[in-house]
Amino acid sequence: MPVSDKTVSIITPAYNAARFVADAIKSVRRQTHERWEMLVVDDCSRDATRDIVRALSREDSRVKLIEQAANGGPARARQAGLDAATGRYIAFLDSDDLWLPQKLERQLEFMDEREAAISFTEFRRISVDGRDVGKLIRIPERLDYHQLLRNTAIATSTVIVDRRRTGPFSMTVTYYDDFVLWLSILRRGFTAHGLQEDLMRYRVASGSWSRNKLRSALWVWRTYQQIEKLSVPYSAWCFAGYVWNAVSKYRSF
Repeated sequence: MPVSDKTVSIITPAYNAARFVADAIKSVRRQTHERWEMLVVDDCSRDATRDIVRALSREDSRVKLIEQAANGGPARARQAGLDAATGRYIAFLDSDDLWLPQKLERQLEFMDEREAAISFTEFRRISVDGRDVGKLIRIPERLDYHQLLRNTAIATSTVIVDRRRTGPFSMTVTYYDDFVLWLSILRRGFTAHGLQEDLMRYRVASGSWSRNKLRSALWVWRTYQQIEKLSVPYSAWCFAGYVWNAVSKYRSF
């Protein structure tokens, strides 16, 4: 499929997301950068997710619904979005998160200035109802492969990847498919550049897998061992850094 030089393809996996997906889509429609397509990949939801996305796609043709034939989890849903994407730039927005209006414009300017292949931004957490807004989550100016192994700084809904610079990439079907993707890109020698501006809202949803820190930590370790094939001593060193950064990041709302 031909890739548009100016278009950002936004990939949003959605499963039983009826409560929040409209807000996510509206935050994209408020972007000051208008060259985008939003690929909402419904993973066989049992609620009204598809109906909500269809209705909003009739209002704005840039919003596109992709329906999975079988429930396959976030990685397969993101891959379906990647397969359909026409933009040079790939952005990720989870169905319960939100962007601030200048997110795309500022981040694309930042990437152009630094000739960056991948970038991420600062953000704040919000409560389920969106009323409570947390502290600013600060990020480093840059992360290479080895630094990312020890860090939790890259939030999925802040990331943009320039496919012209990285070349093709794909998702790995695993619990931490997003973390594994960032590692796979940085392993090629690229650096992730951090835009130190607050441009995303991460919703802390009750019961979310990402809130189960013990399970998350276990899967980080498995990523080191099973996917990255790191030695046990190096894995332990990276894991210590991961835990330290995670505790620092989440010790207060």
